[in-house]
Amino acid sequence: MNQSVEIDESDHDRQMSDYDLVVVGGMAAGLSLAISSQRSGLRVRVVEAGLSVAYPELVGREALDVGYDEPVESIELPPDEGSDGDHILIRTSRRTYVAAAAAVTVRAPDPAWAPSVPLPEDRSRIHVDAVPVDLIDRDVLVVGNTDHAVEIAAQLAGAGGRVVLAASGLDPKLLSPAGDNVLRTLERERRATVLYRGALEALTIVDGFPVADFEGRMTPDLEFDHVVFAGSRVLADPASFGLTEAAAGSGRVWFVGSESEAAGQFPVADGFNIGRRMAEALFPQVDLTPELDDIAVRQRLPGVVDELRAEHYNATITKFEPTHSDLWVLRVRPDGGRTSHIPGQYASLGLGYWEERIDDAVDPGLDDKWFKLVRRSYSISSRIFDDRGYLAADTSGEELEFYIVLVPPSDGHVPGLTPRLALKRPGDRIYLGPKVTGRYTLAAVHDPASTVVFLSTGTGEAPHNAMVVELLSKGHYGPIVSAVSVRHWADLGYRDKHEALHARYPNYHYLPLPTREPDVPKRYIQDLLRDDTFTTELGVALDPERTNVYLCGNPAMIGLPERDAEGNEHFPETEGVVELLTRRGFVLSRRNQPGNIHYEEYW
Repeated sequence: MNQSVEIDESDHDRQMSDYDLVVVGGMAAGLSLAISSQRSGLRVRVVEAGLSVAYPELVGREALDVGYDEPVESIELPPDEGSDGDHILIRTSRRTYVAAAAAVTVRAPDPAWAPSVPLPEDRSRIHVDAVPVDLIDRDVLVVGNTDHAVEIAAQLAGAGGRVVLAASGLDPKLLSPAGDNVLRTLERERRATVLYRGALEALTIVDGFPVADFEGRMTPDLEFDHVVFAGSRVLADPASFGLTEAAAGSGRVWFVGSESEAAGQFPVADGFNIGRRMAEALFPQVDLTPELDDIAVRQRLPGVVDELRAEHYNATITKFEPTHSDLWVLRVRPDGGRTSHIPGQYASLGLGYWEERIDDAVDPGLDDKWFKLVRRSYSISSRIFDDRGYLAADTSGEELEFYIVLVPPSDGHVPGLTPRLALKRPGDRIYLGPKVTGRYTLAAVHDPASTVVFLSTGTGEAPHNAMVVELLSKGHYGPIVSAVSVRHWADLGYRDKHEALHARYPNYHYLPLPTREPDVPKRYIQDLLRDDTFTTELGVALDPERTNVYLCGNPAMIGLPERDAEGNEHFPETEGVVELLTRRGFVLSRRNQPGNIHYEEYW
């Protein structure tokens, strides 16, 4: 039943309609409530003051009944009903609704909120709760971990922006269902990159563009065209919706908020569970499904894991070739076409916490993150030769190759991704992050006659594989050296290919350094510099004026200078390559200081 009649009022005509629930606001929480309530059999109307809702695609998909450009003027009890009645009136600029309940899902901007990091003086490309225009093919950082941040990210992605969401502390369980669904869709369709551990530490302007520095070493600093801060939200002012005292005390008007915000004036619930709380209180006819807090219950439900894979994964593993049981060459094909990249850059891979592990370790807090993805960034490698024996042209991104080692559990650390990846095989599905990025590239190499040296440990040689192929493909004829330190010969997954390169190109030199083989003298990367091996064995002079050195792998090998409490830099106790090279006149390359020592920490 959805009857309507015309009634006359002094200012304009309104239409009176009957609904079970009127949802005020078309943002994430409101759409979530409308969808769940409608699926439960309730008659639902969404009234939105603006001309659009947060996720327009959900309106058609869920056949939602939405009134646009319909600000609410009052919420009151019908004249002929007391506080114990079973209806309320919601008057908008266009209609008067008779409903069993109303839910105000609008949250207001917090006037006291400010970004947690200092903002630079030039704020022309930095926005707080404002969306920039002309976003097609622009890189945009959204900072925030709430539904509001997801709403902004979705809006920017829909406008054509390349979106990164720095969402440190985000808990998908605290998002509204609509927000969580849209966030997963943005990731799966590779329209947004989500940094779940990306805590913004500083924001600076370099050459007119914002550069974001993140806490920790696992997220590099990145340059953007725009940065948008998703501000905090507080309880909407009931007076702005014309809520009468009688209606507030009826128990039929709910707000998205907390108990402390409402101070007992009216019922409230967090955005992610307002539907359940309202149904429990007002709609006994709704059959509520049990809340799935037990992992064993989830895993027993038919098709749950298959549905999660279908929802989250957006790429297929096309190659899984073990060098040995703990070391693999992995190739991935994205669903959405090619993913072009520059040699030396990296992408993120992910699997769900619902996937099985190869070991018996238990992830800390697994109950809370069972539905989530565990992700990690990996440098993109190269197969080096194509199927015909020519140098591989892999940068088109039809497939991406990675070189990955199994990380075992240790005291205080339970790795999440590689123990799950170890059980995958060609044809299995996986998550591939949408943003291929990184400044660890050959941009500093301009002279084809110059010397380029690549020094790595373990799988740190992955980006160097792609960079070596790039140099040789473009006719670089100066000396190229690739030295890689591992424990055993078996840890060299690309050894045969590098030896083939060495035989084919006179200017290419390959130095594998196994440190635990009984018949091989133990040498580390640092020893090559101390002993001047490049000159004595290869005839390659490390002239700072004509040489670029690239370092990827164990931080102890790289040996970056550290800053003490007084702000002074000093080298670590273990002598690293950076210290040895700076003694020779080399300069460490940094964002504001071009140099000829380049390093990649995110290996």
